[in-house]
Amino acid sequence: MIILITGASHTGKTLLAQRMLEKYKYPYFSIDHLKMGLIRSGITSLTPEDDDALTDYLWPIVREMIKTVVENHQNLIVEGCYVPFGWRRDFDSHYLKNIRFMCLAMSEKYIENHYSEIIGYESEVEARTIDVECTKDSLKADNKNIIDGFQHAGEQIVLIDSSYEQTIKAHLT
Repeated sequence: MIILITGASHTGKTLLAQRMLEKYKYPYFSIDHLKMGLIRSGITSLTPEDDDALTDYLWPIVREMIKTVVENHQNLIVEGCYVPFGWRRDFDSHYLKNIRFMCLAMSEKYIENHYSEIIGYESEVEARTIDVECTKDSLKADNKNIIDGFQHAGEQIVLIDSSYEQTIKAHLT
């Protein structure tokens, strides 16, 4: 089983993956770690700010890793931002029946009411550098883009609207 977690920045994808690891005992793979390994090794000239180009660059690798895990009847949690809206087109039904997809996004109301908490949790699982460009407006724009893009592709969104903990707990079953 593959659990594929994507969504907007700062929505708690890594925290959810960590909790799923603890609950299901599935290992998890961070697309961000792959990104930074390729960037730091000099294999790509892309930078962490090249989001669209990084999706095009990373997704073929991640896609084939997912296929390999399914073919080997293994379990893996894959989390990160670099999942294209039309990701399902890359898998036939054999693979799709072994992939549980989750897209996390926050409502504008949630961002407005919980901005300081969102920023306070950005290093909950990883020691991340503080993103000074992460403003309420940038979070709202990123979440709107993710919601619109994945909904247009026919995907369900896990919308964080009032309580992050309750929303996540409901999806850990």
